[in-house]
Amino acid sequence: MRVWTVHYPPADARPAGPEAGLPVLVPEGFAWLAFLFGLPWLLWHRLWWEALAYLGTMALLTALAPAQAATPAGLALHLLLGFHARDLWRAGLARRGWQEVRVVAERDADRALARVLEARAA
Repeated sequence: MRVWTVHYPPADARPAGPEAGLPVLVPEGFAWLAFLFGLPWLLWHRLWWEALAYLGTMALLTALAPAQAATPAGLALHLLLGFHARDLWRAGLARRGWQEVRVVAERDADRALARVLEARAA
């Protein structure tokens, strides 16, 4: 079983079209893509402040760490990002007015979304 938090967009920002009002499901657990591709992952999820902090931290590590310590320090930063990426995503959604409404446990994302939409229709 996998666990997701369900976030609904603010009422005034719901787009028109086939995906209007669909919730965002944020999974729990380690974010491998954030670990492997830190800055692009942050930018993809519109986490501008976090991306700025990431760039500042990488610049600081590059400037202050000796050459031998730069690689382990960068790896440690990416590990931290991988472990906390989903929480950063949730915080970014909350900052933009999205509301966390529930937690869903299901085998895959499609079943979780179907379960959320079924509960919303009832």
